[in-house]
Amino acid sequence: MYFFRKKDPNRPQNINLRIMHFINALAIIMFLLGIIWKIIDLYFIKK
Repeated sequence: MYFFRKKDPNRPQNINLRIMHFINALAIIMFLLGIIWKIIDLYFIKK
């Protein structure tokens, strides 16, 4: 499987790929925080 391969030291590091992964992780975190905020707002803040 792809996930369990060792890192290839001869493979070039691409800055665009690192930026893409950072933006993707940031978007997922923001989405989850938004969902958590809506759940808290729905059940705990509104009377």
